[in-house]
Amino acid sequence: MYLVKIMNPLDFINLTNISALVMFIGAAGIILLSKPLDKVIMFALLQGGFIGTVVAAKYLDVAMAAAVFDPIATVVFLMAIIKLNEIRGQKKAQEGEELV
Repeated sequence: MYLVKIMNPLDFINLTNISALVMFIGAAGIILLSKPLDKVIMFALLQGGFIGTVVAAKYLDVAMAAAVFDPIATVVFLMAIIKLNEIRGQKKAQEGEELV
């Protein structure tokens, strides 16, 4: 008699697969979304998936460094977005003055 082991679909739910899915969602969101703040949110998802993948691979020192530097990178991105919005606002104001 042959014994056939039926694979449980819950076996696919582990840290590596979930982290890879979160990274994929973050990367797709960065590519597809047009608003800069939405891109920062998707970048945070990408970072979370990356840290989960690194932890699943048991590189805890790299995960610790990524966990420290990822929020710093997010703050830098937010500061850049604010500065770009200020420059765009100044350009629009200058163009409005030239038309009048």
